[in-house]
Amino acid sequence: MRGVVFTGGRELDIMTFDDPTPGPGEVVLEMKASGMCGSDLHQYRRPKGEQRASTGLPSNPNPVIGGHEPCGVVVAVGPGVSAAAARIGERVMVHHYTGCTQCGHCRSGWQQLCQEVPVKVYGNNSHGGHAKFMKVPADTLVPLHEELSFAAGAAIACGSGTAYGALRRMNISGRDTIAIFGQGPVGLAATQFATAMGARVIALDINPQRLERAKEFGAAETINPGSNDPVEAIKDLTHGKYADLTLDTSSNAEARLNAIRSTKVWGTMCFVGEGGDVKIDVSPHLLRRQMTLVASWTFSNIIQAECAQFCVDRKVDVDKLFTHKWTLDQAAEAYTLFDKQSDGKGVFLI
Repeated sequence: MRGVVFTGGRELDIMTFDDPTPGPGEVVLEMKASGMCGSDLHQYRRPKGEQRASTGLPSNPNPVIGGHEPCGVVVAVGPGVSAAAARIGERVMVHHYTGCTQCGHCRSGWQQLCQEVPVKVYGNNSHGGHAKFMKVPADTLVPLHEELSFAAGAAIACGSGTAYGALRRMNISGRDTIAIFGQGPVGLAATQFATAMGARVIALDINPQRLERAKEFGAAETINPGSNDPVEAIKDLTHGKYADLTLDTSSNAEARLNAIRSTKVWGTMCFVGEGGDVKIDVSPHLLRRQMTLVASWTFSNIIQAECAQFCVDRKVDVDKLFTHKWTLDQAAEAYTLFDKQSDGKGVFLI
């Protein structure tokens, strides 16, 4: 089979690999959709020759197939896989991490938090979904409802699931006003979910096209920080109280600080965007507001399944996120465009 490999320096290659065969406890999926996520760009952009260890994950010197938003159909099961765990023909998403499987974190669905062994992250240090087939442990599978497309399942497998998980961490309700900084794929999904949960959304981005999409996804108000003071604008829109909740998906230091500054007294601010930093003046920004800071890294397999069920029950149109659909042969073109971070979400349909 052929798979997309990020070779560094904003380049990729489509390499040939043996078709996978499942071992004990494993399954093979025939991929149907593999989403493109902002985290993929860390591998795409890394300097030539730099190992993946720079991400804080164990290094893999061999070519690794990219893509950590996999969704497909089970086509083979290995020894020891019960019918309850996986069935031939079953439509599934993948929770794209594997730890030791036995510690408290792993057993509660948070394998990415495992402290016992180096964690495998599919599409990063272990083969991902940008290929015809993918081999994974059966315990990483999350069923995909018939009502959801494979592309929607791919989005829920990381980007949309990450947005949903963050909102759950903040205990959002219909009483809340939330300011969401960044309206890329994760931020836009957060706008979509927060609206479906009944909250009032203030969407922020410096890209007018993304702000227009945020309105289509339910944002009550939009702010362009490039032409307005976002903190003052949020203050005005909340009658001087600031937002109940703020969420940063941008990884931009200035946006992160503005998110903190525009959170009300007793409010909650959540970091989702990977990388970067922010300098906080603790007393005025945190202590004297009794503020809660939350860091939310993706989700558990339980939350992933819950997100999918929420989309079905509330009729959330996840497919609306996608602005581009590609074949694997178009991978170079797809990532060149995605690297500009000026448009919406892309997915490979396989």
